Amino acid sequence: MADRMIHPVLTADAPLPAGHYAQAVRAGDLLHISGQLPIRADGAPLDDMTFETQAAQAIDNLLAILTAAGGTPAHLVRVTAYIVGVEHWPRFNAVYAARLGDARPARSVVPVPELHYGYLVEVDAVAWLADA
Repeated sequence: MADRMIHPVLTADAPLPAGHYAQAVRAGDLLHISGQLPIRADGAPLDDMTFETQAAQAIDNLLAILTAAGGTPAHLVRVTAYIVGVEHWPRFNAVYAARLGDARPARSVVPVPELHYGYLVEVDAVAWLADA
């Protein structure tokens, strides 16, 4: 029975996992989306490596996985963002608000000294998909 209630979510619209993890795992009505870096789904480098472009790509990856699971930004319960440099917080907030629109999940923004591959932002999330 547990096998039917817990299953991975995988989409080609976001970067494939580079390690021993799933893009997301659905457990009943909860969707846990793994941390998403600003990597294009096809693995090609971003044309622009500004903070805003990186934030947009990481959020777009998260939203692509959410969509693949049948959700929308309105289904997000919690988002955690890890950003290199607290000075980027206002710029992250602007990109985040533009991408999520009216959705306002609980959120934490955690300044960190560095992220994998030298990226400046990573986001993960939990969504409630009871009606999705």
